[in-house]
Amino acid sequence: MKPGKMTLDEFRLSELRLYPNATGELSNLLREIGLAAKRIYSVISRNGETGILSSTNIRNTSGEIVKPLDQYANEELLTVLKHSLSCAGVASEEEENILVFDNKANNNSQYVVMFDPIDGSSNSNNCMTVGTIFGIYRRCTKTGTPCSIKDFLQPGRHLVAAGYIIYGVSTMMVYATKRGVNGFTLDPAIGEFCLSHPKICCPDVGRIYSVNESNILNFGVTVRQYIESMQQYNVAYPGFFTARYVGSMVADLHRTLLEGGIFLYPATEDHQDGKLRLMYECNPFAFIFEVAGGMAIDGCREILSIIPARVHQRTPLFIGSRDMVTQLSYFVKYENRAGSRRS
Repeated sequence: MKPGKMTLDEFRLSELRLYPNATGELSNLLREIGLAAKRIYSVISRNGETGILSSTNIRNTSGEIVKPLDQYANEELLTVLKHSLSCAGVASEEEENILVFDNKANNNSQYVVMFDPIDGSSNSNNCMTVGTIFGIYRRCTKTGTPCSIKDFLQPGRHLVAAGYIIYGVSTMMVYATKRGVNGFTLDPAIGEFCLSHPKICCPDVGRIYSVNESNILNFGVTVRQYIESMQQYNVAYPGFFTARYVGSMVADLHRTLLEGGIFLYPATEDHQDGKLRLMYECNPFAFIFEVAGGMAIDGCREILSIIPARVHQRTPLFIGSRDMVTQLSYFVKYENRAGSRRS
């Protein structure tokens, strides 16, 4: 790490100075999430000693096998956020219901947090990259009272901040507010996240597409045609497009954010509503990408415009460079018009 690099705490303080009337609650939340991330990183890096990446027979509310790492990360985030006094309540992918921190201090907080404690944990036994995803909303209900489900069922457009922590070759925290997207790399020598990727912008175009092509025959006509159009373009211009799919959403979208491209997770015959969680995964990343100049849709609508009906709602997702997602939307619109003419 170069001398003089700004730490996350220093960066937060510099941002606070721009808003003399700010309470500092949002800044504190980001600091506490960073603290939880450092503790999670510490456990992941010592897997050989802890066995944290093994499996259990427990299934979460989504029906997926829960690993000790999922449980540890979930409990760490819950504990840190409750003790921060800057959070009125949380919703976690690992919890069936929202958790309200009903005490005098937390009830006075303006914010609630939604998170996926560990994304990609099914791949963790293979030493593949995993991550934590979070979104922060300003409460709808009156401060001084317990938060309620209403505070969580807000469209992504109402997010005030969102981010992710990626635990890979290095550990990074990337977060967005409406002011911009910034990335901080953990320096283990000093135990601090330091600014390494200021003012991240997603390239308007890219050459990488990320999709599980083994499911292509289960995708809708529109998505198949879009993927095939890139494959056909490669026949005329070999190597122009390339496929990269890690199978860990955080890893694939981190690369897409920095290098450009498109990530596709369509609906299938078995999962007609899509498989990804709107509130814990798609909204935070859609917010990050839009602030960075990218785009995110479910095929027809902007992800951030979807009004949620439940905290564990699912959705298809197409996200990445603005030009590539826009091109996909043209395929969808053409299919819809053709369908209307046939009917």
